[in-house]
Amino acid sequence: MKNLLVTGAAGFIGSNFVRYMIHKYPDYNVTVFDKLTYAGNLDNLKPVEDNPRYAFVHGDIAERAAVRAALAAHDIDTIVNFAAESHVDRSIMDPDAFIHSNSFGVYVLLDEGLKAGIERFHQVSTDEVYGSIKEGFFKEGDPFEPNSPYAASKAGGELMVRAYHITHGMNTVITRGSNTFGPYQYPEKVMPFFLTEALDDRPLPLYGDGMQVRDWLYVDDHCSAIDLVLHEGEPGEAYNVGGEHEMHNIDLTRALLQILGKPESLIRFVADRPGHDGRYALDCGKLYSLGFEHSFSFESALAATVEWYKANEWWWRKIKTGEYLEYYKKQYAERMAKAQSSDSTGSAD
Repeated sequence: MKNLLVTGAAGFIGSNFVRYMIHKYPDYNVTVFDKLTYAGNLDNLKPVEDNPRYAFVHGDIAERAAVRAALAAHDIDTIVNFAAESHVDRSIMDPDAFIHSNSFGVYVLLDEGLKAGIERFHQVSTDEVYGSIKEGFFKEGDPFEPNSPYAASKAGGELMVRAYHITHGMNTVITRGSNTFGPYQYPEKVMPFFLTEALDDRPLPLYGDGMQVRDWLYVDDHCSAIDLVLHEGEPGEAYNVGGEHEMHNIDLTRALLQILGKPESLIRFVADRPGHDGRYALDCGKLYSLGFEHSFSFESALAATVEWYKANEWWWRKIKTGEYLEYYKKQYAERMAKAQSSDSTGSAD
């Protein structure tokens, strides 16, 4: 393992992973392959852009010729696939792009990687493929019950990874991460969204009653787990990667407001997302058997994340314009108007 193709690495987790790997492994070459969709941002890679072991290729994982050319040009022996459309709300509005990248694109990467004779293929997936669980914890062998187009498209990609391992003997591994947070996360996701809105004293649209439960994982710990599975995971296996810090969405929102010194009156309860999963929770015993340990407490990681967004307005303010504003209007304008109407009439409906 020497020459890595890291796809989708101009995004949130992928860019953190690239910085992590270049710092940790001085003999690895890392080529980023990214389509630069709305959530792809080369600013995320500024810390490594002048490193001689880093290269960037602009391309779509679903375009076979582009993938083949990148594999050959950079003598790639390992693929780590982060490339994905990843926002559940957008998948409900426009599922086409999710099938294109998250299912078909994975197939193209696998097929071209197989032909190129790569040594290892690592698929970065999500706990959402399991669906929702009221009690207990999902284990790797549990059935998939995805409840959104996003989750279904990620499940489809995973099944193709399994098929290439079984059919062709391809050396594959999969990680399924829980809700990840930290620097450079596109501000449509709940934590950076609420952080940046609250910094401007804007109302925070919280879905339903806010009692949905998520398991929060700091991005540096997520990168460490992917690194471990990439090097030590058994071929053909999947590994859950959780933060083991469950919180109701309302409690997360209150924690953010408390750190920022902002009032809870900024919270607006709005109409829930269709098919909104109630709880995600992972059994990570399989990952721990490889020797994984968390390096960050949730409290310290949350405080560090808040400070990063406060200190890096240059990064997120220019994002929250144009296409972002159009998406915000589509997703929240009607919900917010109804919430404000209910507040003014005293209705609890």
